Formats: sequence, structure tokens, C-alpha cells
Amino acid sequence: MNSDTLFALNENMQDKEYCIVSYYVELPYHVDPYEKAKNMAVGQTIGTWLPVPGITEEMRRHHMGKIINVFDLSPDDLVEVEETNWKNYIFQIAYPVVNFENSIPLLLTTILGNDASTSVKAKIIDLSIPEELAHQFPGPAYGIEGIRRLCGVEERPMLLNMIKPCIGFSPEEGAKIFYETALGGIDFIKDDELLGNPAFCPLKERVREYTRAAEVAFEITGKKTIYIPNITDHIDRLLENAKNAVEAGAEVLMVNFSAVGLGALQMLREHISTPIMGHYAGTGPFYEGARSGIASNIILGKFPRMLGADIVMMNTPYGGYPLKKTKYIRTAHELTLPIYGIKPTLPSCGGGVNPGIVHQLVQDLGTDIMLAPGGAIQGHPMGARAGVKAMLDAVDAEMSGKTLEEAAADSPELEDSKGMWTK
Repeated sequence: MNSDTLFALNENMQDKEYCIVSYYVELPYHVDPYEKAKNMAVGQTIGTWLPVPGITEEMRRHHMGKIINVFDLSPDDLVEVEETNWKNYIFQIAYPVVNFENSIPLLLTTILGNDASTSVKAKIIDLSIPEELAHQFPGPAYGIEGIRRLCGVEERPMLLNMIKPCIGFSPEEGAKIFYETALGGIDFIKDDELLGNPAFCPLKERVREYTRAAEVAFEITGKKTIYIPNITDHIDRLLENAKNAVEAGAEVLMVNFSAVGLGALQMLREHISTPIMGHYAGTGPFYEGARSGIASNIILGKFPRMLGADIVMMNTPYGGYPLKKTKYIRTAHELTLPIYGIKPTLPSCGGGVNPGIVHQLVQDLGTDIMLAPGGAIQGHPMGARAGVKAMLDAVDAEMSGKTLEEAAADSPELEDSKGMWTK
């Protein structure tokens, strides 16, 4: 096999139709990393690590993966006595787009799903998608600007709450919680991800009841609150759920892309024009492993944006979950930074959000975010309406350069929430 068939320099791969994947790999000290990288490049494209008949030179040139680089993470270039029996590497391998085209299931199978047959444990830490392929995916329909226009919020962070308790109530009971929360002037209220289309709280009936509650609250406050119903379900029912929800009055839809699959998110975006909020529940097994899986910024950022989510729920390091700050920042970058003219996706920050964390989130990510407090609103001592007021006052304080203590002096609702943000 010619060297230029299996290997390539990074400069020669620019603007070529390849996805370039970077893997973190740990190998025993005596194992040749180039042989392992070769097993992956060949085994995840045209064959296995054993030679098989029928492979032609043309097949190798057009369909086989290429090794771009093998980075030895030891900083030295000389062989020295190692104190450990293991060495750490980054493999960069390019996979021809012609093998999977715009099929996200086949792309995932190629870059992630065949490790066992190539005898390598590896974690994907970076993925570069060429422009032509990126534009074959639908991308967000609305993006950040479109979501701002929808809710009428021009500059400040947007505010989202989720109905609590999560499940176990009727549409009418849920609508009462919705109404009380909407009276506080919140921008969006969504279902909890645990509530789908159960018999005790059917989706279509729920949308009708919540939409009525939103309209009544609007008559009092003059503020439009948008309901985001959860349409997550068996893939055969997703489009029907979307259609029923929109017919009943929904203006934004939520789907758990981890549970239904990234391909299902792409399918929804290609068939509906309504804004989509992507929820991340259950993505942990993709990225929590140190030596396998795929980095959180790719599974929560790059993929849902490419496949059409206008809003993506994401975690932060501040709510008790041990997420690295670097990963949280990078996820927001994958969602929002310019790439090939694709609209940016709005990051929605959840997990322990309360008035006391508003400053930190804005400092980290800017104002093009959606803050998603749950218990800080529904568990406010003065009720959900006051919980919304406390959050909005915290946001206003941040936008005007005030401290929370200064704002609380003029806000009983913020003052009464101190137990949540002074612990």
C-alpha cells in the first residue's frame, strides 16, 4: 500500500471532502500507535485489521480513511525511560464523506461505532466537518435572532421555566401552574422532559389549556409567554405529535434528541418550520467516559446545531454536576460561533440556575443565552410569580451594572430569594 494512500498531511486535506476526527487514545507503552491508527482508518472504512480479498487500489484511494497525525502527548521527542506502562496519544483520522454523505447515523457509525472491531478504546475530542457536507444538514430555522423576534426580547438574556412538579397532573392542573408563572412576565415555559403524551395529560389537550392560560395572562400583563411542549416519543409518532401540537397553538416544540436520536432531530427539522428546542437528557453516557464516547461539546453543540435545533438545553459547572468549565464554554462556542453561514443556536443554561448565578453566566457566555431556572421560580417563598420577578430583577441588575444586593433593596421578590443564592 502506498504511503500517500493511508497517510496525508493536514495541509493537503484542507477543503477536501473528509471529516477529520481527533481521538484521545491510551495504549500500553510497547504498542505501536501507528499500527492502532492504521487499524482504525482501515477498519472503520473499507475493511478490518486483517487483510480481506476484494479490496482494490481505487477503493483505498476513494473510501479508506487517512491518518493525518499521531500526537504523542509526552512533550519530549526522545525515547526515555517511562515511569508508567501507558502512553497517551491523539489520533487524527480523516474519513471520506462519500462513505456516509448526509446520514448522521452512518456518520456516527463510521467515526464512533466500529472501535470494537479495530481493538481500540478511543474518545472523540474534536470533529471537523467540511462546508459542503455541513450545508447538506438543515441547520437552525430561526436561530438566536429569530427566537428573540418570537418572544420580543431584544438584548437581555431570555428567561425559561419548566412546569414543576414534572408529571402526575392533568392539563387543567398544569395550566393553573402555567398561568401563575406567566403572570410574572416570563418569556417561555416548557414541559419537563419527563412529560410526553400520557393518558393523564394528553399533549394536544395540554397545549390547548396552556395556550388559553397564556392568553389570559397576556390580557393582564401585556407580556406574551410562549409555551414549549415536549413532543418526544417513538420516532413513528414524532411528526404526528409535532403537527398536533402546532394545530393546538404551539409556537415552539421540544424534543429530547438524545432519546429519539440525532437523525430524528434532523428529520423533524426537514419536515416542520416551527422552532425546535433540543433537550439533552440522557447524553451523559456519550461523554462521561474518559476513554470512550464523544466529547460533550460535539454531542450537545455541533451536532444539534447542524441538524436543526434553534435552542439547546445545556448544563453548566455551577449546579452540582461535575462538568468541566472548558467543556461548557466550548459547547456554547459550538452553538454560537460563526461557521459556514449557519445560523447560531441559542444556548439554554439549566441545572441550579437562580438569581445568584446570573452574573456568572452572562460573564461566561454573554447575553445571547436563555436562563432556565426551575425550582428557583416554582419554589420561591412568595410563589412562582414572585420567582419570575426575582429572576427578571437579577437580569435587570446585571444589564444595568448593579449588584444583587443593590437590586434586592428595591425588590422584595429578590430579597426573599436570598436563601437560594447566598448559600
